[in-house]
Amino acid sequence: MPTISDISNQDIETVSALLIDNEPAGVITLADSIRETAPNAITTLKQMGIKSFLLTGDNERIAGAVANKLGMDGYLANVLPHEKQQKVIEFQDKGEVTAMTGDGVNDAPALAQADVGISVGSGTDVAAETADIVLVNSDPKDVVEMIAFGRATYRKMIQNLVWAVGYNIVAIPLAAGVLYPPHFTLSPAMGAVLMSLSTIVVAFNAQLLRTSFR
Repeated sequence: MPTISDISNQDIETVSALLIDNEPAGVITLADSIRETAPNAITTLKQMGIKSFLLTGDNERIAGAVANKLGMDGYLANVLPHEKQQKVIEFQDKGEVTAMTGDGVNDAPALAQADVGISVGSGTDVAAETADIVLVNSDPKDVVEMIAFGRATYRKMIQNLVWAVGYNIVAIPLAAGVLYPPHFTLSPAMGAVLMSLSTIVVAFNAQLLRTSFR
């Protein structure tokens, strides 16, 4: 039978000894498995310029092993619920925009404190009700896709805003006769046509967002 020292080398496992009549009878190890998509999700977040930090109630050894295996930017072990919230506040005080992902009752304070609270769909009702977003599939890669979609949506909003403002800056003065002395003016009919064209361009640009995320 393997000894406790043999099995304790497995950093991501919690080891418990089984005694019968004060005699060693076995060893039980407990471990949370890392989702297959988690390493790629963390890597993609880094490429997007987003830091990842692990907050867990597990011990120092397990937290460190998981954080290192995933390539995270840091970790904090043995934390209580209020300490998770305090760590989020600490990041915010440094000017960081924070997103907290959690699934348990003890994550609720941090989820509420974060700029964006993300609950895992398979988690508790308290976490889901506290969070701003719920990951239905409970998959880490959905966090990456959500951020990418949000950024793409923001870019489309800026593009459409620039187009709409630019159109009005040019078309309205022309329709008002700003260039009339050089014998150029924009007729109301042509202005209506350009307005319709502007609406079509904005709608088409928005549709490109859907096709890029299929």
